[in-house]
Amino acid sequence: MNIILFDDEFRVNLLPLTYTRPCGNLRVGIFTIAQKWENYLSCNVSYKTKEYLSRKYKAEIDNHNIFINGRYLPSDGFCEVISNLRVNEIIFDKKTVVAFKIDKENATNFIKDNFSLAELNVLKTDFECSHINFCYDIFRLNGDEIEKDFKLIVKKHKTAEISRTNQLISEQNVFIEEGAKVEFSILNAAKGPIYIGKNAEVLEGSLIRGPFALCENSELKMGAKIYGPTTIGPHSKVGGEVNNCVFQGFSNKAHDGFLGNSVIGEWCNIGADSNTSNLKNNYAEVKLWNYTAQKYLKTGLQFCGTIMGDHSKCGINTMFNTGTVAGVSANIFGTGFPRNFIPDFSWGGSSGFETYNLEKVFEVAKIVMERRGVEFNRDEQDILTYIFYETSKFRVWENAVKKI
Repeated sequence: MNIILFDDEFRVNLLPLTYTRPCGNLRVGIFTIAQKWENYLSCNVSYKTKEYLSRKYKAEIDNHNIFINGRYLPSDGFCEVISNLRVNEIIFDKKTVVAFKIDKENATNFIKDNFSLAELNVLKTDFECSHINFCYDIFRLNGDEIEKDFKLIVKKHKTAEISRTNQLISEQNVFIEEGAKVEFSILNAAKGPIYIGKNAEVLEGSLIRGPFALCENSELKMGAKIYGPTTIGPHSKVGGEVNNCVFQGFSNKAHDGFLGNSVIGEWCNIGADSNTSNLKNNYAEVKLWNYTAQKYLKTGLQFCGTIMGDHSKCGINTMFNTGTVAGVSANIFGTGFPRNFIPDFSWGGSSGFETYNLEKVFEVAKIVMERRGVEFNRDEQDILTYIFYETSKFRVWENAVKKI
C-alpha cells in the first residue's frame, strides 16, 4: 500500500508550523502523523505539499496510490475504511476531502495539480475522524493521541526493564525502550501512559504525570516537573515545569521556567527562567493570531500558551503573554512582554523589532543543526529563503522604511 499525505487549503491555519513542513509531518502524540500511518498500515508514506517544500518532502508514486488528508489522524476504524478503498473512490468529511485512491497516471497528474477530483466516485460524504484544524489542536488532542500511539507500541514490543530506583504508579502503563535510562524519578501513569524512547534519559528527581512521551535521544533534566498530556520530540532537552505541551523535536528548554498549553517547533531554544502565560488574568477566552485572517481569532480555549515556529529562540527571562504566536526564526530577548504576534524573522522584544538578517539566520541554523548531526543543506536554505520573503508583509517596520 502506498500512501501520500496531501496538504489541503486549510494548511494555512497551521502556520507557522506548516511553513517548514507538510501537515502530515506534524507530531501529535508520540508519532508524527506520517509515522502513525506507517505503524497502523505498515506502508510507505510520502507527501504532496507546497512546491517550495517538495524537494525535501517528495511524493513517491506507485501503481495504486491512496491520498489522505495530512491533517487527519488515523484510527482502527479509519484504517479499515482506507484499506477497503477502491480505485477512483473518494471520501469526504462534509465538504473536506479526506481520502481517495487513484492509479499511477492520475496520481502523477494530481501531484502536478492537473487532475480533477470531480472525476472520482463519492463513497462517503459524512466521514468523521479526529483531525487538526489549528495549531492549538496539537496540544488539545495530544492526550488521546499518546494513548493511541502507546497501544500501537505495546502491541508490537515489550518494555525494557525499569530501574528499581524509581517510584512507579500504574507500572503497567509505563513503557521504556531499549537504551533508555531512568533513575531516581517518580512516574505516575494512573491518568495516562508514559513512554520513554530509545536512548532517551530521565535525570534524577524528575516528576512525571502521564500521558507523557519522551522520544528518542531526548533528555529530561534533573528535577523536571512534567504534567501530561505532554510530548517531547526526539533529540530535545527539557527541564523546569511543563504542562500539556508538544515539542516537535530537536529543541531545548533545558532550564527552570514554566511552559504550558504550547507547541514548540524544531530547532528552537527557550532561555533559562523564561515563562509562558497560558491563562488570562480575567479568565477570558484566548485569542490567537491567524496568518490567513491577519488578525486574532477566538480559540474557544481558556488555556493557551505559545505557538513557536521552527528555528526560533528566546533569551533568558523572556516572558510570553497568553496566546502568543512566534513565527519561524524569530530571535526574542529583553525585558517586558513582547507582542502577542512575533513575525517570522524578527529580532528584538518588547521595545521593538528589526529584521533578522537572512545570512545570520543561515549561520545560526548551520551551527545548531550540525550540533545534532544534521546537515543544513541547500534544501533547508531555500525553504527558509522562501519563508523570509513570503512573510515580509508581517514585518510592518519594513513597510514603514519603504514608505520613507
